Amino acid sequence: MTLAQRPRRNRQSAGMRRMVRETSLSAANLVLPLFVQEGTAQRSPIGSMPGQARLSIDLLVETASQAFGLGVPAVALFPALSDSLKDPRGSESLNASGLLQRSVRALKQALPELVVITDVALDPYSSDGHDGVVVDGIIDNDQTLPLLAQMAVAQADAGADVVAPSDMMDGRVGAIRRALDAAGHSRVAICSYAVKYASAFYGPFREALDSTPRSGDKKTYQMDPANHRECLREIELDVAEGADWLLVKPGLPYADIIRLVRDRTALPVAAYHVSGEYAMLHAAAERGFIDYDACLLETLTCFRRAGADIIFTYAAIDAARLLRRGT
Repeated sequence: MTLAQRPRRNRQSAGMRRMVRETSLSAANLVLPLFVQEGTAQRSPIGSMPGQARLSIDLLVETASQAFGLGVPAVALFPALSDSLKDPRGSESLNASGLLQRSVRALKQALPELVVITDVALDPYSSDGHDGVVVDGIIDNDQTLPLLAQMAVAQADAGADVVAPSDMMDGRVGAIRRALDAAGHSRVAICSYAVKYASAFYGPFREALDSTPRSGDKKTYQMDPANHRECLREIELDVAEGADWLLVKPGLPYADIIRLVRDRTALPVAAYHVSGEYAMLHAAAERGFIDYDACLLETLTCFRRAGADIIFTYAAIDAARLLRRGT
C-alpha cells in the first residue's frame, strides 16, 4: 500500500504554519534610510516616494525615535544639500559642522543605542552629481579614494557606528579601513555596497537628493544588471580589504544575487529595498491593484529567504508596526 504524501497537513492551522516556518522576519532585521535637510520643523515631501520626506534634524530625531521604539535598530542617513555647498571634490563632506555630522551627533545624543549608518560617496556633495571626482569627463578612481577615506573619518569623528561606501570605486574599502584605523576608529564598521548595480530603480532617490549626474551616467563604476559572476570578484575584494557587511543593491530584482553572495561569505549580508521598489508598491496599492501591507511583508520576507541578514527599507516603520501586530 502506498502511503499518501500530503504536504498540506503542515499547513492546516496558523499554529502549525508557524511551527514549520523556515524564514523569520523581525524589526531587528531592518534599517530605516532617512533624508536630512537644513532648518527646524521642516518636512519636504518627496513626490515619487509617498510617505517619505526630507527632514530637518529635529524631525529626523523624532522619526528615528519612532522607529527605534518599534524595534528598528538602525538608520542610514543621506544629506540633501543646497547647490551652493556643492563643488567638484565634495568639500562639504569634511565639514565637522556640516549637516550630516550634526545629524549624527543629534541622533547619538538622543538615542545612544541607535546604530547610525552614514553614506560615503561624493554624489550628495558633488556639483557633478557623480560618486567620484570627474576629470575631463571621466570618473577618476584614484583621485576619489583619499576623499572617501577623509569623508569616512569625518563621519566617524561625529559618532557614526557604521560607514557605508556606496560609490563603487575600486579599492575604497581598504582605503577607508586604513584611514579609520589610523584615526583611532578601529571600532567603526564598514558596510560595503559591494554589489551595486547600474539600476533604473534609483530614480526617486535621486529626486530626493537632487543627485542625478549632470552629465553621463554611472555605468562605468556601477555593475551591469546582466552580470552575476562579476559580483563574486567584488565581494572577494571587499572582504580582503576589511569590509564588515556586504550589501546588494537593488533588492527584489536581484534576489538571485543576494543568494549568491550569501552562499559565498560568512559576513552579514544586507539588501537594499530601493526607492523605485518602494514607490512601485505604493503606486500599485493606490490604484487598488495590491494590498500594500501584505505585499510589503512578502517582499521583505523574500530578502530574508534569499539570505539577507539586514534589510534597508524606507518602509521600516510600516513593516515594524505590522510585525508588532502579528500580521
